[in-house]
Amino acid sequence: MQRILIVEDERDIADLIAFNLERAGYATLKAHDGIQGASLAIHEQPDLVILDLMLPGKDGYAVFKELRRDARTRDTPVIMLTARAQTEDRIQGLEAGADDYLTKPFSPKELLLRVSAILKRSQAAPGAVTVDHGPFRFNKNELKFYLEGEPIDLTSTEFKLLLFLTERAGHPQDRNDLLRTVWGYSDEVHSRTLDTHMKRLRQKLGNHAAMVETVRGIGYRVLEA
Repeated sequence: MQRILIVEDERDIADLIAFNLERAGYATLKAHDGIQGASLAIHEQPDLVILDLMLPGKDGYAVFKELRRDARTRDTPVIMLTARAQTEDRIQGLEAGADDYLTKPFSPKELLLRVSAILKRSQAAPGAVTVDHGPFRFNKNELKFYLEGEPIDLTSTEFKLLLFLTERAGHPQDRNDLLRTVWGYSDEVHSRTLDTHMKRLRQKLGNHAAMVETVRGIGYRVLEA
């Protein structure tokens, strides 16, 4: 049974999230402040963390940075949950490296959809399978990415997005198809999510960023090697 840590200081919201997750077959852990949340995540190593940003003791961004610094939680998927609905806050959360971002009030059904999509893309494929493309190498079993032989730290979302484009190199991929494949949903509101992840990917690719090309009016493609 996959375990999900809910870090939320409003106990009624935490209980509502836990109820819906448990009804869907997940096990849950709860923390009501940032210090406890970071400690539980590091020591219990859940499959996913739902992290509120406005927390007592230590805010959500500080908790997130602590999780990414620790080898035990570096690759743990995180959904940021907050009452801040402004686009700038959403982009800040995604640029920090969160896998997804959900604003309050939210639909429990939408939360479950996002949890399911993230956990599916975080699971390693069976068998040691590698994909090589020019300077890119993907280890699909370990969800590891190498650039010219050097390991590059990608989130599970970034890994799946770049792998999907690479396996279809030379062919433009529609924005909506990318959103549905990688995030499990597609609409105009969330298209900024895609753009933010592409921006982060290009930054991590450094001198090879030009291999990921924007196709105006369509979406993105990885160039042929």
